[in-house]
Amino acid sequence: MITMNNLEKVEKKMSDHFSISVPSKPEYVNVIRLTASAIASRMEFDIEEIEDIKVAIAEACTNAIEHGLCYNNNNFQIDFLVDHEKLVIEVIDQGYGFKSSEVQEPDLTNPKEGGLGIFIIKSLMDEVEIISDLGKGTIMKMIKYLGDDI
Repeated sequence: MITMNNLEKVEKKMSDHFSISVPSKPEYVNVIRLTASAIASRMEFDIEEIEDIKVAIAEACTNAIEHGLCYNNNNFQIDFLVDHEKLVIEVIDQGYGFKSSEVQEPDLTNPKEGGLGIFIIKSLMDEVEIISDLGKGTIMKMIKYLGDDI
């Protein structure tokens, strides 16, 4: 027999998943920032965490647009997984990809224009995983946990 208490437990374990296919144009990055902000606000992240999520997703989208073969009318995809303890965001492009194992930390003592996106994303999100290989596109998976920082 399902009681109200059991139903609440089941609902808390469930998660919502949705995807957005985004035109590969810089003018749509703000749409994704606003979408992520609305989701994070609904999940009750605080304002600082919401700002971190917005910056991280903008950096990931910018990378997808710049490096994901996107200017030839291809879209890239954003997947959101929302559950009671975390927000998982995946930015997926069909570009050339790269050897993610060869990404180096930037030299902050000698900064240069560009090349800080992944570093910024990793500093703002709780977990970041990059799945990419030459010729296969890239998936950037970012996780932000609710509650205390990890």
